[in-house]
Amino acid sequence: MPYNFDEIIDRTGTNAMNTDGFRDYLFQGADLTFPYADDEFIRMWVADMEFASPPEVIQAVKARLDKRIFGYTKVFDPKYYEALAHWTQKHYDWTFQKEHLVTSNGIVPALYDLVDYLCQPDDKVLIVTPSYAFFKHAVDYHHRELVTSDLANQAGYYTINFDDLEAKAKDEKVSLCIFCNPHNPSGRVWTREELQRVGDICLENNVWVISDEIHCDLLRNGETHTPLAKLFPETDRIITCMAPSKTFNMAGFMFSNVIIPNEQIRAVWQARHYALDNPLSIAAAQAAYQYGDEWVAQLKSYLDDNFAFLKEYLDRHLPQAIFRIPEATYLAWVDIGAYLPEEQNLSLFFAQNAGVLLEGGNMFVANSDGHIRLNVACPRSVLEEGLKRISHALLR
Repeated sequence: MPYNFDEIIDRTGTNAMNTDGFRDYLFQGADLTFPYADDEFIRMWVADMEFASPPEVIQAVKARLDKRIFGYTKVFDPKYYEALAHWTQKHYDWTFQKEHLVTSNGIVPALYDLVDYLCQPDDKVLIVTPSYAFFKHAVDYHHRELVTSDLANQAGYYTINFDDLEAKAKDEKVSLCIFCNPHNPSGRVWTREELQRVGDICLENNVWVISDEIHCDLLRNGETHTPLAKLFPETDRIITCMAPSKTFNMAGFMFSNVIIPNEQIRAVWQARHYALDNPLSIAAAQAAYQYGDEWVAQLKSYLDDNFAFLKEYLDRHLPQAIFRIPEATYLAWVDIGAYLPEEQNLSLFFAQNAGVLLEGGNMFVANSDGHIRLNVACPRSVLEEGLKRISHALLR
């Protein structure tokens, strides 16, 4: 069946972060007055989608609701593991042992816990930048030292500076690398060769790896995702984080998969976690993996077209912007430094001058000046209006 990604869905009155939480998240709760009412903003910021979740997922939740009891629940039925393992086998030619799978109420909470479990108090944690900010937040929360390795940027195409990464991994205090595969915010799908070298550098220097693969399903057509752990089947020092949240627009279910091969770390996880799950989240996630293939295929084609539209629009109206269609994610990473070389708070600039909510480069740790991140997982009409507003604000 064809799915309708052009539908405009009203999210007001749903306690959505996208509509109700932008002041706290983007502007730290500052008492700001904008020339736009809250419902007049074009929202291209937080990384969820403006699309309805698959009807198969919604039906599974309704069926679980019909059971009428929502007591203490955990994944006991092996069908959940079977659905997830079938998904990873089909899409990545990779599976993992059932015993290695634990669930978490989101990958971000898992990062906070794993930094604590894997690192001693005086250890350091390595990331590449620009970076998803919560990698830094998880490290800062536990008072560990953050070590960054800047990615090289050639006209919007990011690559790893392996000499720098290796030099920093050799520091005996660096015990963990949090690595984003595919990368957020650049959208790079790392090649097998790149992943092999990242893994070699970390493992040869006794550095644990948390591989955040939350965007792994959201590829441009023709691209292929390789789980980092797939290349290193003999090690138990790579922890893989995946989730249905980004793929099927169900982040609010707070349910993710954490694959921990190391028995000792897994035992620590199980001892410290209240090992229960939301019954609706289990039903939704299992249905997504069992029945969501066609929906994802159509979503990917729609996103491909949105990115092509964005590229054409920028080339025509903002030719000094630097943008490369990402290989993965639904997030566009655009360098507009030529238009606003002195502007430090790009989120505030576009909220005030365009009525567009987006995330500025200052929110991505380092190596990100002059950039904005645009969420293009929205109906084409919304994308077009957002781009018109952005263009007008930059050119007036």
